[in-house]
Amino acid sequence: MDIMTLVGAVCGIGVVVYVLSMGGMAHYLLNREAIILIFGGTVGSVMISYPWSVLRFVPGAFRMMIFPPKRPPPMLLIRTFVHLAERARKEGLDSLAEDIPGSPHPFLADGLQMLIDGLDTEVIRERFERDILVTRHRHGQTSSIFKSAGTFAPIFGLLGTLIGVVQVLAKISDPTAMASSMAIAMTASFYGIFSANFLFLPIANKLTFYSEEEMLNRELIAKGVLALQAGEAPWLIAKKLEAYLSFHLRRSGVRQYKVAA
Repeated sequence: MDIMTLVGAVCGIGVVVYVLSMGGMAHYLLNREAIILIFGGTVGSVMISYPWSVLRFVPGAFRMMIFPPKRPPPMLLIRTFVHLAERARKEGLDSLAEDIPGSPHPFLADGLQMLIDGLDTEVIRERFERDILVTRHRHGQTSSIFKSAGTFAPIFGLLGTLIGVVQVLAKISDPTAMASSMAIAMTASFYGIFSANFLFLPIANKLTFYSEEEMLNRELIAKGVLALQAGEAPWLIAKKLEAYLSFHLRRSGVRQYKVAA
């Protein structure tokens, strides 16, 4: 379970509820028409923008926010490759079959199986590259759904405000009806801005972060498996993977990360 997601949700919702309660406005925000307009309109726009082949991953993305997948740390992968290289040097590549069930990542298990099957280097490299490209594309599409929702929601909030203003002007002679119309106008903007900045865009950012972690692991595994096939020394494999990890983290803006085994 991702504790930071839960803590952030409690913190954000708690701050908003506290401020509204102190101002005596909390009961004004429970406006059914505004909720239907913002969330219904946003969902409709997203469904128009993306096919079902992409939208079917949305429920899994919500689950991932609370229960993120367990990914091995990069240094664990590097230590694993050192162990595999030492074993392959002593007992041969076929001996790595015993390590497949306990592999820390399914991508590594697939790579070891390809080594044992004796596939050519170019075939293995091509399969790795294709898998990484497809996975990155799928992750990018999923996160873009929530980025789009974060763009649509405030616009529907503005639309709700315009609808409320039109209703106010149409019922200007009836003060009671004007009050309900003004409530739609104000709460629609609130729901649009709040949902975009507290729900949709944060989810997109976290999915992007998880995707970058996964891509780094897969790239490390691809380089490590190819190094195993080439019969490189364990210390050389470790140095190459550590250098790539350090380069990737510098490129990503991460300044502090221990890469020594």
